[in-house]
Formats: sequence, C-alpha cells, structure tokens
Amino acid sequence: MKRGTTNMAIDYQLLATQIKQWALELGFQQLGITGTDISSEEPRLAAWLAQGFHGDMQYMAEHGMLRARPAELLPGTLRVLSVRMDYLPGQAGFATNLADPTKAYISRYALGRDYHKLVRKRLKQLAEKIKLAVPELGFRPFVDSAPVLERPLAQRAGLGWVGKHSLLLNHGSGSWFFLGELLVDIPLPVDEPHQGDCGSCVACITSCPTGAIVAPYVVDGRRCISYLTIELKTAIPEELRPLIGNRIYGCDDCQLVCPQNRDAPLSIESDFQRREQWQDQGLLQLFAWDETTFLRHTEGSAIRRIGFERWQRNIAVALGNAPYEANIVASLQAAKATSTALVLEHINWAVAQQQRKSWQAANLLPRATERLVRIIQKGLPRDA
Repeated sequence: MKRGTTNMAIDYQLLATQIKQWALELGFQQLGITGTDISSEEPRLAAWLAQGFHGDMQYMAEHGMLRARPAELLPGTLRVLSVRMDYLPGQAGFATNLADPTKAYISRYALGRDYHKLVRKRLKQLAEKIKLAVPELGFRPFVDSAPVLERPLAQRAGLGWVGKHSLLLNHGSGSWFFLGELLVDIPLPVDEPHQGDCGSCVACITSCPTGAIVAPYVVDGRRCISYLTIELKTAIPEELRPLIGNRIYGCDDCQLVCPQNRDAPLSIESDFQRREQWQDQGLLQLFAWDETTFLRHTEGSAIRRIGFERWQRNIAVALGNAPYEANIVASLQAAKATSTALVLEHINWAVAQQQRKSWQAANLLPRATERLVRIIQKGLPRDA
C-alpha cells in the first residue's frame, strides 16, 4: 500500500456516499468509515490479555497491541471501511434444538456456508469499484483474518455499539451479523461514532451458561462455550462440561436473551441459510459419523475448522449431558475402540454421567413409591 493516496481532483465526500451505495448493492446491510486511531482500546486489551482471558488463543498475545494499531498492520492506511452483513437464517430452530437435549445445537452463524470467503469476496469487489474512481487505490480486506479489533472499529464507524457481552449491537438489527473491514489509503470523510449503550440491562450476563461474562464488556474466553467447543484444542475442563448441555459448536445464549435481537432481520443470503444436514440432527446420529462423513457434510462450512477429533469430543460431552438412554451408553462404548486419547477421556466421562443417571432413575421410583405409601398410611383411620 502506498503512503496515503490523495488526489485533490476527487470529491471524497461524494465518493464516500457512492461507496456506501455500492456496499448495499453487494449485499452488505451497512458500511461506515473511520480512522485508524483506536489507541484508547490498548489499556483494555492489555488488561484482558494480562488476566489470561484469551486462554489458549496464543495468537492474540503474540500480536499484542498490533490489534489496536491498524495503521501499523498495513502501513499507509488512512481509513477503515467497516461493514456488516446479516446472517440469521430463516429456520433458526432456536427453541427446538435447545429444548431437546438429545438434539445437537450449533451456533446459528455456522448453519450455512463459511462466511469468511463470501464476505472477503464482496469486500474485494467493493475495492474494485472504488478503484474505478481511484485507480491508484491501495487496499486490503479482512474478515477475521488479521489481528484487528473489529468491534471498536465498527463502533467508531457508526455501525453500532459494543454490548456487555462484547458483541456489536445495532438498533433494529441486533447482533446477528458478520463484520468485515477494508483498509484503504484514501482520506475519505469519517462517520460519527455510535453512542448507543445497553443501559441497565444485564440479560446476557445473568444468562451465560458458564458465567463467562465476568463483568460488563469483559468475557473470560476460557469459560465461553464458543471457545470451549471451537478454539480449545485440548480437554474441556470437567467442571464446565455439564454446563455445555447439547451445544456442540458454539453458543448463542447471550444473543438469544438480548432485547435488541427481538426484531432482528433474517438474512436474505442463500449461502447463510441452514443446510439440510443441520436440520434437527440427533446427537447419536452425528456421533455415528466417521471422519469421511464429517468432512463431506462440513465441506464449505466453518464447522470443518475444528476437525473430526474435536467434533467427537464435543458430541461426547453433549451425550453425557443428555437424559439416560441405553443406546447412548452403547454408542459411547462402541466408539472407544477407534477414539483418540482426547476423545476417549470425554467418552469415559460421558459414560459415567449416563450411568449415574441410570442409577438415579432406578432408585427414584422405589423411593417415590415408599413416600406415597407413608403419606397414604398417615391419612388412613387407625383401624383401617
């Protein structure tokens, strides 16, 4: 990228208006423009890293303050074009999947095609349109592909505000959208930062299954179910396994309870709609997949990134959390012969959980019957 591209013959105000229109035509719901100075985020980022809240995501610590310095990430950058694209599918199936502990819950963003390539492609198309007006444009698109603090940048670009769950929120659109950035070297006029906030609402904090939101705007990644089921490559801490429930890939709970999402729009992108293989899938059915089947069904999906081993690990935990079924125990036991050490650890835990539930069920009925007999006897006449 050049060290700043300034052409006095260009009406940058008009160009900014055109860019926003082009973004809408490419399928983005909104585009905002901001500068590169987000140095005020550095103390917050440093404190978060110092507390180890990034867990095993070492790349976050390795990049350090670079995440708050986009101009250093790509020298010559003058502006950041921040975009958002709705992804909530038409058949999200929230209630069905979470209410039935024998069904698999997959975060709604992962039900369709992997968004990274789609959003990045649209950003490149946007850049090509800008190059028609500024042939010497230097640019680079990012979609979770660089150490950039995308949410603070999006807030400064006017797209919304960072909620207490650390996600970006937008009045009328909630939080069901992807973010992307296009770094450019032209002096476009910047938009006003969004001034919204969550007020006194703490729904996301009180509803987090694992208590991962340790303070407003602060998430301990090590406790977050999305981290545990997607980012964590080793064993899931045993004390957190029962709290995961049937969530086998990600978690949407903090978004589900957010009042801003009550009227969130559905995505019109066909690539983001729920794929057939994720329609009301039972845990046992998914656990029966071999690696070839897993790879076939996750082609072009974000789910493939965790690999088959972590896929089995996650489902084993969910099966341990499911109500007792003899079929569950049989499937878990059968999988031991071909499982890796990591998966085997979670299978053994799940079997123990199922056996405990079986024992409780076997002893619950006799105890209930005894209590009922005592109650009846107390109510009978002495000579009965």
